[in-house]
Amino acid sequence: MIKMMKIMMFGVRDDERAAAKEWAEKNNVEVTFSTDILTLDTVEQLKGYDGVTTQQSIKFDEGVYERLNELGIKQIAQRSAGFDMYNLEQARKSNIIISNVPSYSPNSIAEYAVTSALQLVRKTHLIDQKVKEQDFRWQKPIMSREVKSLEVAIIGTGRIGQITARIFKAFGCKVVGYDLYPNEQAKEYLEYKDSVEDAVKHADIVSIHMPATDDNYHLFNEDLFGAFKQDAVFVNTARGSIVDTKALLRALDSGKLFGAALDTYENESIYFPKDCRDKEITDPMMIELMERDDVILTPHIAFYTDIAVQNLVEGGLDAALSVIKTGTCETRVN
Repeated sequence: MIKMMKIMMFGVRDDERAAAKEWAEKNNVEVTFSTDILTLDTVEQLKGYDGVTTQQSIKFDEGVYERLNELGIKQIAQRSAGFDMYNLEQARKSNIIISNVPSYSPNSIAEYAVTSALQLVRKTHLIDQKVKEQDFRWQKPIMSREVKSLEVAIIGTGRIGQITARIFKAFGCKVVGYDLYPNEQAKEYLEYKDSVEDAVKHADIVSIHMPATDDNYHLFNEDLFGAFKQDAVFVNTARGSIVDTKALLRALDSGKLFGAALDTYENESIYFPKDCRDKEITDPMMIELMERDDVILTPHIAFYTDIAVQNLVEGGLDAALSVIKTGTCETRVN
């Protein structure tokens, strides 16, 4: 009798279970769910398993790599595009393949970035407040700009950045962009600039779509915000570490930025995506972002659509199964 392969899903949310069960039946694999994250304590749950997929959001305990190797597991399949929580070299030394899901729904994130920018430009969040106060007057604080007349800078022109550019182009906006690796396809929707500074200096809206790396940590700092056009709108649906939050707050206070839509925050792992209704938030920057009228803060949710969740679940499980069967996978990052 052929033994059924077994994969453990760590960090499972309720919304992932249906897609995982459907995948398990289709692929004849036993998939077990755990709401725990993968740590030195929980790794022992993997005894007798062939593979693992997880949704890691905090820094990974490097001691887990060697223990996985001892348990006969050769991979960790991350169910996200980001993999900066892993030490790729340390994993390699323990013969552990790290994989991600590089493209699960670029449309979802691009649509959310545009939606957030439109909310700030058209001041819908302020209008909502006035309506709740029963103040229905037309007045200058809620008068907005015409989106078609604006210039948009896309920083990072991969899949998500290109779709964002295409949507803004459809509004009639002038769209410029910057990327370390420009591509011909993106030129259909935007004009490349030679530097980030050149891209942002005339932009009314700046939208980030780049992965987090050691080189771009706090790329958006006081100097770069200083290069922005006055009253610009800033949108980050990428990674929180790219933005120096203190510098962002100073840019808002000075009026350099009109507003910011932040779906990511550099210290978010303490709070996102968790139920904190009965907990005290002690991070002063987080509190300020939540309380400001010129900031729209959301819990890293731009990706969160039915299609994206299904693709993330299937992408993680596909990668785990591929390593079990072949010793590698197409989405490995080390």
